[in-house]
Amino acid sequence: MKNPIFLGFLMLPLALPAQHLLVANQKDHTLSVIDPATNKQIQAIDVHGVTGHEVIASPDGKTAIVPIYGSSGVGKPGTDGNSIDIIDIASGKIVHTIEFPHGVRPHMPLFDPTGRTLYVSTELDKAVTAIDPKTWKPIATLPTGQEQSHMFIVSHSGKRMYTANVGPGNVTVIDIPTRKIVTTIPISGNTQRISISNDDKWVFTSDQTKPQLAVIDTATNTIRQWVPLAGLGYGTAPTKDGKYLIITLRDKNKVAVLDLKTMAIVKTLDMPGAPQEVVVRPDGKMAYVSCLKQVAVIDTTSWTVPTSIEAGNGADGLAWAK
Repeated sequence: MKNPIFLGFLMLPLALPAQHLLVANQKDHTLSVIDPATNKQIQAIDVHGVTGHEVIASPDGKTAIVPIYGSSGVGKPGTDGNSIDIIDIASGKIVHTIEFPHGVRPHMPLFDPTGRTLYVSTELDKAVTAIDPKTWKPIATLPTGQEQSHMFIVSHSGKRMYTANVGPGNVTVIDIPTRKIVTTIPISGNTQRISISNDDKWVFTSDQTKPQLAVIDTATNTIRQWVPLAGLGYGTAPTKDGKYLIITLRDKNKVAVLDLKTMAIVKTLDMPGAPQEVVVRPDGKMAYVSCLKQVAVIDTTSWTVPTSIEAGNGADGLAWAK
């Protein structure tokens, strides 16, 4: 619910800022809405009593989409979520729920570059499901052919999808127009999270068995090189200028900065807790890193951490809403 302002005998709702940061809090089962101008949480919205790990905002910034994964970790026993909460950010209310006919452990939501298709990983179906955001109805299935297709990324061209398949330790490449698997790229015994460079030349995913980052050449769908890391990599995101990749090292409470021209680590920053995910602000000046109970703010000009923001317990998935 919005915070009210008392004015005479009227109770007027406090308008949300034009832009805000969304944080999915796994352990609190809430969605934090943060004002980036003040670095304060202004809302904590309850989701359906079970864990939502990830979040995305609609292109108009008015709606948050939170898949309800269930009570388990990826590949582990637990409940199998079968729904996605659609939340009106201004009112803080769940306005619609997408329900699958069976448990699919829906995890990562992502809009295609046009904003006309919502994709959500449905890992128990070994697939990514395409949803029409006008009707909130599933319209297509893109098979991955692999277990635990937990996270994925779509190329800026909108033609390719890359899924990080955790337990199998590989990446599936999907041709989106035909909904066909192009190839599967072996990575390691276990891989996590995935991102793509701004020019679509490189896909990045982190080995969970060794402290190294796989750099995939999208022209050949092979690993171009391994980048040694100071700890196990996890979430990654390129900066808006395309020069750097921000890499969370959650077992070291640090973030590494990779120069994408030299493919060398050029900075390492301390984090206030185990860093999970990264989102870069649209203007490119700041990046935000979820750190379990707070969000660290990185100044991408000076590569400093000027402050952190209190969030909910288990802060993980991040999204920017304009």
